[in-house]
Amino acid sequence: MESNMNIPISPEQKKAKPKRNPFHREANVSGWLFVSPMVLGFLVLLLGPLLLAFYMSLTDWPLLGEPTFVGMDNYKAIFSDEEFWTVVGNTFTFAAGLVPLNIALALGLALLLVRKLPGIGIFRTAIFVPVMTSLIVWAIVWKYLFATDTGFINQILQLFGITGPAWLYNPQLAMPVVIVTSVLKNVGLNMVLFIAALQQVPVHLYEAARIDGAGRARQFFQITVPMISPTIFLTTLLTIIGSLKVFGQIYVMTQGGPGDSTKVLVYYIWEKAFKNFEFGYASALAFVLFFIIFVFTLLQWQYRKRWVFHEE
Repeated sequence: MESNMNIPISPEQKKAKPKRNPFHREANVSGWLFVSPMVLGFLVLLLGPLLLAFYMSLTDWPLLGEPTFVGMDNYKAIFSDEEFWTVVGNTFTFAAGLVPLNIALALGLALLLVRKLPGIGIFRTAIFVPVMTSLIVWAIVWKYLFATDTGFINQILQLFGITGPAWLYNPQLAMPVVIVTSVLKNVGLNMVLFIAALQQVPVHLYEAARIDGAGRARQFFQITVPMISPTIFLTTLLTIIGSLKVFGQIYVMTQGGPGDSTKVLVYYIWEKAFKNFEFGYASALAFVLFFIIFVFTLLQWQYRKRWVFHEE
């Protein structure tokens, strides 16, 4: 039998391209048709408005007037704006109070409710219901609960002979009140995530630890925390991003007051855009907020390897 290795190949045969299968072409067209709604939605609803907002940030654009291109002047004005730094400080204060309280409470509730006991689902549901409740309705209810004269909380305090303070009109108390109500609103979501993570921890690790004489505290810090650290990382990241974007509670309960004690960055953006009609400046503030969130997310992602446990 002669070998085919000695058959010469002409230059024309080398340059000839293989014929494309018509079925492959139809499959490509069908694929693009299937993904076209998502691609169009991304271009029209996300990328387009994002580019327009960036262009607006480079202009002096009042609501009823013509835009005037000013370049980076809006960004320069932001960093010389004293109110901006006050607002950023309030935003970080809100995040610093909400994030650890939310994570600690959610983890504590998850440890209590992870056990399979009769009726345990009722308690889980009761804690998770606020997550599904409208944020505006939740804020309105708590605003009336913390009312100075007729509020339910101050009326309870009066039963014990205590005169309740003006919770939402005191610069030292308004921010803690908003933080607490925000934690109670969203703690159920992180609790559910922690319960799911705790249920995945192998039981034999606890059994081996008990044989070695490890107590509950040692089991928690050396077994539970490392095993659920990916969930802790996820909940912490999402909670930080959410806390930096807080708006609804502030708008309903305090309107940024008293004074500027609860005015956060998103509320400041809304105020500049829809009260002062400074859309260019508000757009620049929005991109500054995006940069702040991006930096925090990037830092957390870079340092996750130092404490997040990944099972090989």
